[in-house]
Amino acid sequence: MGVRALPFRLWLGSGIVRIVVIGGSGHVGSFLVPRLVRAGHEVINLTRGVRAPYVDDEAWAQVEQIQADRGAEDAAGTFGERVAALEADAVVDMICFTPDSAAALVEALRGHTGHLVHCGTIWRYGASVKQPMREDDASPPFGEYGTQKAAIAALLAAETESGGLRTTVLQPGHISGPGWPPIGPLGNLDPDVWYAISAGQEIAVPGLGAELLHHVHADDVAQAFQLAVEQRDAAAGQSFNVVAPSALTVRGFLAIAASWFGETPRTRSVSWTEFRSSTSAEFADSSWQHLARSQYASIEKARMLLGYSPTFEPEAAVLEGIRWLINNDQLAVATRLIV
Repeated sequence: MGVRALPFRLWLGSGIVRIVVIGGSGHVGSFLVPRLVRAGHEVINLTRGVRAPYVDDEAWAQVEQIQADRGAEDAAGTFGERVAALEADAVVDMICFTPDSAAALVEALRGHTGHLVHCGTIWRYGASVKQPMREDDASPPFGEYGTQKAAIAALLAAETESGGLRTTVLQPGHISGPGWPPIGPLGNLDPDVWYAISAGQEIAVPGLGAELLHHVHADDVAQAFQLAVEQRDAAAGQSFNVVAPSALTVRGFLAIAASWFGETPRTRSVSWTEFRSSTSAEFADSSWQHLARSQYASIEKARMLLGYSPTFEPEAAVLEGIRWLINNDQLAVATRLIV
């Protein structure tokens, strides 16, 4: 089968780029899609259509919405063809989680699309050895999510290096913002931790309290995706960490969060065995997954090659999410925020 000529709008400077965002109604897409529209691009959101975006924006009126069940279409072997038929200059994939799914999309887009930008994760790295962690960090990933994402990143890098489809991998930390619970100071989503913080109650902390959590606001991640799309030549073949300018230690996070309620944190160091006995298996496992990695990622490469400039410090990203939850009666706290 012949390969058709690639679209030239992106690199001939027309300023209007046709972009398909797969999963554009999620945490990052809710900010990314309006950004792309306001920048003058033509945007198609490929979504299951299950939920509205997390943030209202009049720009959504200019977005073409196409419903698709990626899981079912991947299984049928038709999803990649559906995306390729949209003839986009760039495809942003927010919801790819297996190498097989990534490989099928690459195969379909090769020769039909100028650039594939994939949402990865800093969990493609393992437990931190040297900090900040840079994109060439070789610590072995662990857990299904991190291992699969590392395999996808390697697959995409090899594709571009071999002269195939231009690809880029952006690697966010713990994505925070309005509309969903952020990863809390103990590395999990336990809402009772926030009540305890707001009430000045004692909190059992596993480990040393020096473990690191690296958050990022969803709009800063969206900024990075926009930069990668609009600077294809600089981004092609590269991976970039996309996080806040700094990371939080567990004890620092607890102190900052307590101050939002006019409190001072009361903590008690406990063993992992004791911690697991005091909470659910789900929350205990999440805490271990986050704190065992103790990651602090560098954004130097994204700053230098893309001009990435995050707006939110990690605590500000988390605070926005907590404020939204409280204001929308989705998080019970003992007292009001004072910030």
